[in-house]
Amino acid sequence: MPIRVGVIGAGVMGADHIRNLSTTISGAEVTFVADLDAGRAAAAAPPSARITTDPSELINSSDVDAVVVASHDSTHAGLVLECFEAMTPVLCEKPLAPTLLESREVVEAEADLLAATGARLLSMGFMRRFDPGYVALREATRARTQGEPLQVHCTSRTVSAGPGASSESAITNSAIHELDIIPWLLDSPITEVSWQAGRSSRYSTGDLRDPAFMLLRAADGTLATLELFLNAQYGYTTRCEVVSEFGTAALPEPAALDVRQEGKRSSEIPADWRPRFADAYRLQLQAWISALEKGEPAPLATGEDGLRASQLAQGMIRSLHSDGAYTKVIY
Repeated sequence: MPIRVGVIGAGVMGADHIRNLSTTISGAEVTFVADLDAGRAAAAAPPSARITTDPSELINSSDVDAVVVASHDSTHAGLVLECFEAMTPVLCEKPLAPTLLESREVVEAEADLLAATGARLLSMGFMRRFDPGYVALREATRARTQGEPLQVHCTSRTVSAGPGASSESAITNSAIHELDIIPWLLDSPITEVSWQAGRSSRYSTGDLRDPAFMLLRAADGTLATLELFLNAQYGYTTRCEVVSEFGTAALPEPAALDVRQEGKRSSEIPADWRPRFADAYRLQLQAWISALEKGEPAPLATGEDGLRASQLAQGMIRSLHSDGAYTKVIY
């Protein structure tokens, strides 16, 4: 019998999960889709799946063995806690929660559940841990074939910021990927962070200062940088380079098509993250489903990983409101 999955949230991210679970992931069947917009849920759901506007109905349904939470960030913590109450395994998209207080509440609740039942239900959707490029970069960094890592440089650019984006939400929703992946690459926790911004793009509005530049100092002394530019206009770009003592290792920028014509060379740049991380999402979902089938712990990021990323985000937000001062990260 396949693992019957309910997906909460049928926006871009949720619809992509539904598509993957229905077409490329073995051992899974999407049986229920919840979204506040019933029309959007119906458009994303497979023909045989039930739809609802009430996430609680999905979580407590006898038609659901596991849940994917891909709804708005503000709903994550509450929905994960509901899954705990229903004793239902849950894959929560990043972030675990937009606030440190909520993230800590979820992790403490899971710790209580683990102590009482031995069940670990929460997996985090930090899919870059499954991206073949990041996996290779991590292996190369840990092998020390180029000596000790000295610096890490990351770039994250998107076409345009989402509605209502602010400098704080840019950290908790977008930079959160690097806040997870940098210590994962280095196998060293981040101890200090700093948030900086200079001249902002004309497309930056409201409380968003864009682009922003962030610095992270690891416990082993490695310094990491992140340029986050949400309104870059030209397309979606993610880069990462590790600079070591006698060499560097960097992620390639994959392109679907390389065109050479009339003395020029060009390639298309994707409009969002889905083409770039298609393999990562697929591999992550398959690992989750396969673990559920076997009754084994899922090899995904954990709630504790989600909490650590939230702690880094909180430190970065404190720096943001302290004129970029280096801020100690409190774990």
